[in-house]
Amino acid sequence: MRDTIFISHATPADNEFSIWIASRLEMLGYKVWIDKKGLLGGERFWATIQKALDCSIKVLFVYSKNIVAEDGVLRQGIENELEYAKSIANQEGLQDFIIPLHIDDSGYNLAIGLPNINHIPFNNNWADGLKQLLKKLEKDNIPSNFDNQNSSFSEWYENEYISNCSIISRKELYYTSWWSVAEMPERFHMYQFANAAQAKAIRDLNKDIPISLLSNCISSFDGNLNFSVQKDNETIEVRPENTFAFSLTDIFEGFESDKFPQHRDVENHFKRLMYCVIANILKRTGLWNHKMSNKQLAYFLPKYDKISRVIFTYPSSTKKKAKALLGEMRGVGFWHYGVSIQPILFPFVGFSLKSHILFTSDGFQLIDDEKKQHSFRRKKGKRLFNEAWRDLFLAFVQRLKNKDGEISIKATMQGEQIVMKEWPEMFTSEVGYIDPESKMNVDKIEDYYEDLTEEENND
Repeated sequence: MRDTIFISHATPADNEFSIWIASRLEMLGYKVWIDKKGLLGGERFWATIQKALDCSIKVLFVYSKNIVAEDGVLRQGIENELEYAKSIANQEGLQDFIIPLHIDDSGYNLAIGLPNINHIPFNNNWADGLKQLLKKLEKDNIPSNFDNQNSSFSEWYENEYISNCSIISRKELYYTSWWSVAEMPERFHMYQFANAAQAKAIRDLNKDIPISLLSNCISSFDGNLNFSVQKDNETIEVRPENTFAFSLTDIFEGFESDKFPQHRDVENHFKRLMYCVIANILKRTGLWNHKMSNKQLAYFLPKYDKISRVIFTYPSSTKKKAKALLGEMRGVGFWHYGVSIQPILFPFVGFSLKSHILFTSDGFQLIDDEKKQHSFRRKKGKRLFNEAWRDLFLAFVQRLKNKDGEISIKATMQGEQIVMKEWPEMFTSEVGYIDPESKMNVDKIEDYYEDLTEEENND
């Protein structure tokens, strides 16, 4: 019974595309055969290949310059598969049994007989080629079972092919999403007022330094706040009912108390104050914030004028990098790199930062449609690999530096500072891993399912 799509390709040169097309077809429910031994660089057994061709309903011939050797002659394995497939088509009268998939700019005369067969172009965009191929498979009634697929290839790829990216003994530098405080005041103060309105009034009065507000309490690193409120041309002293002071050691190591504030209260107020510290730093540098669906704020750089890049030098290196934190996105407007923040006390005082991609139509106002934001994130995010996310994160932090090259903010009216470390926390590993030899050309890959959904919605 012929029910299998056979993928014929040059190895290892065209493995990348072949793996991609095989995985796409299996995800759509087609039964696919691909030379797994060839993908791994092992010996190709003709008997196995011949048996697979005998069960094939279509042969997808990956057509590129790699199918010929340096002398311009078809590679032996390619020629064997092609000629055997031609003989099957002739003997059984199979129409369009061989479908060339043209993946580069090579001429159409590399193999005898193939110029007369319609090639499906994949050379500009793999997704466009896939769409055309699927229309052809549907037209020719090639069986698929999307709901009950047995993805043997995908399983093999995960278990065998990827496992070749092995761990090796070499030092590698890893960046974390933790960003710690380098310098801060030794004491933390809490002021408890009669009501929340009084607390808010005193917070607003001392707006030149970070102060947090929680119910009827404000928190600050300053032990000498201004309590003189001007109202109706009259000065009113609004004094707290209770004042508390704690050392950083009290916060980190804990203490016993049977009344307010207990250690958990102090810890929560301190974290809220630290959030105010970092929020003030971010807002001071021109960042805007957006409340996400989880109620957290993500801070991003709007498009004030022309799009510029943040130039920085990697730690312990002379290598410079230029990275933009926003850019244009065709059909959308603008994408913006953003960060949400969570204060942490362990293993050090600092922040855990999470990366986001946000989208605006004009460079300022977020697109107010969560489904569209999600769709745009998928389209943009699939082009960002670990290296790109790392550089966006580093550029975001480096942009916060002042003219003196510090990331700092005044914490008390007496001039005490909170200074952040220049870089996020880093670790050196004694082992590394072997990256794949080639990276998938994402410019040629679009999300077929998203495009298909959009088409269906427009029908």
